[in-house]
Amino acid sequence: MTQFRLPADELEYGVLAELWQLGAASVRELHDRLGARQGLVYTTTAKVVDRLRQKGLVQRQRKGNAFLYRPRVAREEVERARARNAVTRLLGTTPRAAVAALVEAVDDVDPALLEELERAVLARRKTKHGA
Repeated sequence: MTQFRLPADELEYGVLAELWQLGAASVRELHDRLGARQGLVYTTTAKVVDRLRQKGLVQRQRKGNAFLYRPRVAREEVERARARNAVTRLLGTTPRAAVAALVEAVDDVDPALLEELERAVLARRKTKHGA
């Protein structure tokens, strides 16, 4: 498993998502596709890319006078880590009470979603136990 730290905010995640989509890009390309649309200056986009590199999420290689950046971690791996992080924050120190409240909230929002959640839990148990 690759060692990395999660994106700190939506801007870092957005740049990383753009790299997943493109496969590889320079800071200029990332800025033109994402940063400029959000009203960011080029140096902000460059700083975000540098932070992602420091976190182990992207790698770079020199191409001519510029660097080309590529994702170092698969999207699925980052999404799993983000989900684990969110669940840990949500459940806190009393997970049973939090899970009960979550089930109730999901049922209030959309009872069909609760059934979908049940099917997902059953499917996960089957694959985890090799059935």
